[in-house]
Amino acid sequence: MPLFSRRKLLNSAAQMAALAAWPRGAGADDYPARPIRLVIPYTAGAAGDQIGRPWAERVAPLLGPIYVENIGGAGGAIGSAAVAQSTADGYSLLLGNGSTQVMIPLSSSQPAYDGVRDFRAIYRLITSTLAFAVHPSLPVKNLRELIAFARANPGKLSYGTPGIGTGNHLIGEMFRQQSGLAADFVHVPYRGMGPATNDLVSGQISAVIAVVSSQILQLHVAGKLRLIAVTSDHRLSGAPDIPTVIEEGMPDLRYAGWFGLFAPRATPNAIVERIAAATRTAMADPKLQESYRSQGLEPDVDSAPDKFQRLVEDELARLAPIVTAVVPKRD
Repeated sequence: MPLFSRRKLLNSAAQMAALAAWPRGAGADDYPARPIRLVIPYTAGAAGDQIGRPWAERVAPLLGPIYVENIGGAGGAIGSAAVAQSTADGYSLLLGNGSTQVMIPLSSSQPAYDGVRDFRAIYRLITSTLAFAVHPSLPVKNLRELIAFARANPGKLSYGTPGIGTGNHLIGEMFRQQSGLAADFVHVPYRGMGPATNDLVSGQISAVIAVVSSQILQLHVAGKLRLIAVTSDHRLSGAPDIPTVIEEGMPDLRYAGWFGLFAPRATPNAIVERIAAATRTAMADPKLQESYRSQGLEPDVDSAPDKFQRLVEDELARLAPIVTAVVPKRD
C-alpha cells in the first residue's frame, strides 16, 4: 500500500483542459512552459489550503496554470520529501513552514530531507501564530485554569497536533515541561491539523495546538471549541478576547510561525527570481492581503529569496538546541 495518495484539485474544467494542452519540455529561458505544481504537505482543508490556494489563484495570471496537490502525513514530511526529490526545474514547489523546514529535520533520527540543503527559499507569504484550543466541555478559559484542571484530573487530558516534530508539537512539549504536566497532557499526533480539529470538536481529544486560521476562529465564535491562548506577542485583532501566552505568565511559549514557497535546491536562479517577482506582485494586491488578515495571518509584502533563505538558516540555528532538549528524536 502506498504511503500516500495524491489528489489534484483543479479549480474548473477549463483549467483542466489548459493543463492537458500546455506545451512541455521547456527550460529556464522560457519558464514556465507548462503547469506548475504546488504541494501543500497537509490534508485538504487545513491551514495550508487557506494560504496556498489563494496564492495559486492570484499568481496564475502571471505564471500560467498552477495546480495544488495535498500530500499529507508525518506532520508535513511526506509532501516535503516529495518536492525535495522532484526535478529542480521550477515545476514542483512546496508550501513549507517552520515545521517542515526546521522542526521535522531536527527532530528526526533519519530525516528524509534537509530543510536547508535540499531546498531553495523563494518567498515568505505570511507570518502566523499558534493557539491553544480546548473542547468547550472543559471548564477552563486560560492556560492557568488548564494546568489546574489537568493536575486535578491526572492522565485524562490529551492534545492533538499535525505530527511529531512540528512547531505545534514543540510548543506542546515546552508547555508540558514548564507546567509540570509531562504525564498529564498526552500528545496525540495526527496526519494533519484537519483531522485533529475534527476530533477535538467531536470530543475525542481534549485540546489542540493549531495555527490560527479562519476555520479555527469560526469554530471558536460558534462555540464548537474554545481558544484560550495565542503564542503571539500581542492579542489578535480578529479575536481580541484571547489572551497571549505572555499574559498567562509563560513568555517562553512565544512562537511566530510562517508559510512560504520553496523549490528543490538545484532550481536555477532565474526561475526562483521569476517566481519571487510574480509572488511579490500578487502580494501587493489589497484583496489578497485582506483575505490573509481575515484569517489571523499577516501577509509579507517585502520578502525575497536571499532574505527568506537567511531567515530559515537563522531559525535552524536558534531552534536546534531547544528541539534537541525538548522533542524526542523519532525514527
